[in-house]
Amino acid sequence: MYTYNYPRAALTVDAIVYVKMGGSASVLLIERGHEPFKNKWALPGGFIEMDETLETACKRELLEETGLIVDKMTQFKTYDAINRDPRHRTISVIYFAELNEKQPVKGGDDASKAEWFPATDLPELAFDHRQILNEFFDKIKKER
Repeated sequence: MYTYNYPRAALTVDAIVYVKMGGSASVLLIERGHEPFKNKWALPGGFIEMDETLETACKRELLEETGLIVDKMTQFKTYDAINRDPRHRTISVIYFAELNEKQPVKGGDDASKAEWFPATDLPELAFDHRQILNEFFDKIKKER
């Protein structure tokens, strides 16, 4: 067990999983089953375990919350705004994976649902996940 004299930030990972369809994209979201932001939609993700890499943690959280297995994820960006999580100081490393087609998904673990949404018609999102998705899809558009 670790004990420190000074507070430490929590480290999380979040997954952007998307499918391009013609000129648009769909993105995978989960409905949160617990507070904070219970019943709001969010990117699949969660806290890392002490014995796993960031990518491994992201793939694990994705599997636990949606039932989806991906072989490889690519790191996008780190988000570290001071108050991005109302519980405590949380830093999140965002990973992404593009799929060829939508896969069946089902909410699990602390996600009550998992569903695909058009990237241009997203529900209200928890945390700073709308900002994350906006920045991600802006980057994708610029790279074309």
